Amino acid sequence: MGRLYGYARVSTREQNLDRQLSALRDFGIEGRNIFSDKSSGRDFERPAWRRLMRRLAAGDVLVVKSIDRLGRNYEEILAVWRLITKERRAAIVVLDMPILDTRREADGITAVLIGDIVLQLLSYVAQVERENTHQRQAEGIAAARARGVRFGRPRKPRPPCYRAVKESYLGGSITRKEASSQLGVCVSTFDRWLKEDARIAEKSVARESLSR
Repeated sequence: MGRLYGYARVSTREQNLDRQLSALRDFGIEGRNIFSDKSSGRDFERPAWRRLMRRLAAGDVLVVKSIDRLGRNYEEILAVWRLITKERRAAIVVLDMPILDTRREADGITAVLIGDIVLQLLSYVAQVERENTHQRQAEGIAAARARGVRFGRPRKPRPPCYRAVKESYLGGSITRKEASSQLGVCVSTFDRWLKEDARIAEKSVARESLSR
């Protein structure tokens, strides 16, 4: 059997590593073989993790408190799991989930196979839950819109001088940029107001035509 290593991670510097470090020490891992990161990085390009990966070799055992210490999501966890168990040929022990312990082997592959199956199942459950969450959010937004709830930033109201500035622009007295500057808005906002006015005018003409 190779060396025994532990890895602990928290996402922010305000979070505490003590619970993870205590569990790793209780498991019998020497302090010099415990690696920890406090980082909000998006991937595993973290100092302690890189040092650990340089030392981890075939026959070694990596211990973590919980499965999410190996990644931010199950896709990342699966990739790290396969890297360690298949490419590095090291073992993984997850303290909070005893079934994920690839040291226990009946025929040379059983423990790794069980771990792969469990992770695939967890990945599937997580994906289904994400899809359900997105669907619930979409349904909630649709229902809110049906009730007249508006989302996003509130529309900037037209200032009192808008009509006069608009007429000056349409009459050719000022440019779009000058009109926007006088109204205190960007050119795209002024353009949007003009388009909205045009749509309203078109609808008004259409209603008058239908009423005749």
